[in-house]
Amino acid sequence: MSLEEKWILSQHPCFNSAVERWFDRYPLAVAAGCNIRCHYCSRVYDCMNDNLPGRVSKTLSPREAFKKLHNAQRQSERIRVVCFNGPGEPLANKETLDTLERVHNHFPQLIKCVSTNGLLLEDYAEKLYAAGVRAVTVTVNAVDPALGRKIYGWVFYNNQPYQGISAAELLLNKQLAGIREARKRGILIKVNTVLIPGLNEEHLKQVAVVVKQAGAYTMKVIPFIPQAELAQLPATSGKMLHQVKRELSTIIRQTI
Repeated sequence: MSLEEKWILSQHPCFNSAVERWFDRYPLAVAAGCNIRCHYCSRVYDCMNDNLPGRVSKTLSPREAFKKLHNAQRQSERIRVVCFNGPGEPLANKETLDTLERVHNHFPQLIKCVSTNGLLLEDYAEKLYAAGVRAVTVTVNAVDPALGRKIYGWVFYNNQPYQGISAAELLLNKQLAGIREARKRGILIKVNTVLIPGLNEEHLKQVAVVVKQAGAYTMKVIPFIPQAELAQLPATSGKMLHQVKRELSTIIRQTI
């Protein structure tokens, strides 16, 4: 592990929960649109992959986002990380790179972090690195396309829509390729996985193995909230969440 990576781990609460008492992450919501359809996603709220349940973010322009960060940093010395996580897919919105470049030019000392579904990570890995991104969170809910098709409705890539198993295969291949490309550049990877009872609870061990092999440093299991097309499924219980995280901890680091 490089000195830069060790430095990020000593500052970034999402990768190291032990530093939460000292340091904060600051979210910037500049991405409105999304390029995939998750069956558990209701666009009434933010994406459950990255944000608090039931939260709705007001999308900011790059100028508004920079001003908001500038004011926040003047008021708090605890901010160490600037995170781009929605409410849509950051890499599907040009405002993300515009804001990243502006933030990096003025605040090079801050860690830049992007949360993504991974569809465009391979394509944007070099641009993200040039814009100062050193940490990325990728949401991976399945590494079997037959299961993935039950979680995702469609994928839109290179101006072409994909559905069914072809959409799940494309998304998975791009996610893993993106993780590998990001790691080649020294970007630390955290994987988020939504634990969906009745769908992928028995599959998460395989997810953990595959993403670790691709280069993920740590993994966070997110409880499922019934909504949208999967509203009929039960919510993730605390007992199930604890048990799954304990089992996965033998494969890959688990974050809170």
